[in-house]
Amino acid sequence: MFRIIKKSLKIGVVTGRYQRAERPTIPVTPEATERSRLFKRSLAIREVDTGSCNACEMEMNALLNPVYDAERFGIHIAASPRHADALVVTGPVTINMEGALKDVYKQTPDPKIVIALGDCAINCGLFKGSYAVTGPVDRHVPVDMSISGCPPRPAEILAALSELREDDATAER
Repeated sequence: MFRIIKKSLKIGVVTGRYQRAERPTIPVTPEATERSRLFKRSLAIREVDTGSCNACEMEMNALLNPVYDAERFGIHIAASPRHADALVVTGPVTINMEGALKDVYKQTPDPKIVIALGDCAINCGLFKGSYAVTGPVDRHVPVDMSISGCPPRPAEILAALSELREDDATAER
């Protein structure tokens, strides 16, 4: 054990240091801005994977670790679409997941916000032209907000969600 501690102290931090994420300009539909005002100070998110490589899911899960701690901003991950205010869809929609995405969309109570996370959800990314892909998310359900990147970093996702929430905060004043 002491050998491992000595080695780690000798090598130091080996993970990359990222620059601070700039606030991206993310297109948000006016309807989504209007709906976000209803959520006051908390936002329950249901994550839906429609056939991605899971990189976007890992970045979404990183939002809940102590570094980013999205819960301090009132952003929670819901276990059921019936308890969610927003759907975060990752990956291109595959043939097998098309029906499931539409079911989850119907089960989410109104008003709801749909967020396409990652290049694959926005324009099919690397999976474009695949026999198993039926298209991007906006072909199947209406998308209110898109966060681009392959995958987008947690800081960018948090900045986008905060931008959506800031529209909410300015409406209350």
